[in-house]
Amino acid sequence: MHPNDTDPRIERLQLEGYRRMTPTQKLAIVRGLTQAVHRLALADIQRRHPQAGERERRLRLVSRFIDADTMRRAFDWDPDARGY
Repeated sequence: MHPNDTDPRIERLQLEGYRRMTPTQKLAIVRGLTQAVHRLALADIQRRHPQAGERERRLRLVSRFIDADTMRRAFDWDPDARGY
């Protein structure tokens, strides 16, 4: 995969840096990025549903990552009817 907006020399430096990282360091980066995505999604949910309580916001968040059938069975939440 080669992003067309990154200079090839910079991309090589990035890859070298990733190769020098320990698995723990790589996992910390992935964890941080995942948390950032969740924060952005929660901010979007809060913007779209300002009246929603904590439980509803969390259900709307997880419904973005879990299929609708599982959401209905596990949480009694139908994202098709109630939204994401």
